[in-house]
Amino acid sequence: MKNNLFVGKVQHAFDVLPSTNDYALELLAKSEPAEGTVILADNQTAGRGQYGSRWYSAPGENLLLSVILYPHWLLPVHQWLLSEAMSLAVRDAVAAVSGKPALIKWPNDVYLDGRKTAGILIQSSLNGSHIQHVVVGIGLNVNQCRFPADVPHATSLALACGHLFDRGAVLETLLEATEHRYLQLRNGSEAAIRQAYRSHLMGLGQCQTFARPNGQRFEGTPIDVLPDGRLLVRTEKGQETYEVKEIIWILEN
Repeated sequence: MKNNLFVGKVQHAFDVLPSTNDYALELLAKSEPAEGTVILADNQTAGRGQYGSRWYSAPGENLLLSVILYPHWLLPVHQWLLSEAMSLAVRDAVAAVSGKPALIKWPNDVYLDGRKTAGILIQSSLNGSHIQHVVVGIGLNVNQCRFPADVPHATSLALACGHLFDRGAVLETLLEATEHRYLQLRNGSEAAIRQAYRSHLMGLGQCQTFARPNGQRFEGTPIDVLPDGRLLVRTEKGQETYEVKEIIWILEN
């Protein structure tokens, strides 16, 4: 990572791990790894997405990694800003290497051609009134061209672009984008992060189909994401706000 100050300067690479996030958390429990330390695995046997969902990845074809950060300067009440910054970092990298428009699907998935190509799982530890550490887990589909039938709306850089990619080059772009957005946030450019996140948000201002946890579907138009990460949706009942667990975004095949 010749262009980076710290993200990716220390890397731990493995053929297989249950979870790169779990390994990073175990490392943090036993020591204080350098900020920007990256855990990489060619294969995960227990990879996770948001809120316990499973992240499927074919061995050796994609990027599975976790980045350790220490945003002590960020108040816990503003944690959502870090999620926005990391979502933008992955989106920036995907757009750069693919040469195609990439969008963020709330809260922090990255889509190409209307299909998911990357997901993020952020795990934080608080110590009193400040953030002790953060592990940013990223799964990016690079060269995988076949997905299980029960993994809908999935794609990869290779499928979207019609050719295979050098995973090392994609990793370098991703880690450079991660450091750029992290430093942008650390340097106080919160308004720029918020604006950029919303400018790349899928479906903003467009009528979408949602479902509540009980399966009830409804139409609504996302109009904003609040500072705490809740989605603001305009429905026939007026404006409503939803936590991630309170709403399911329905995508058509």
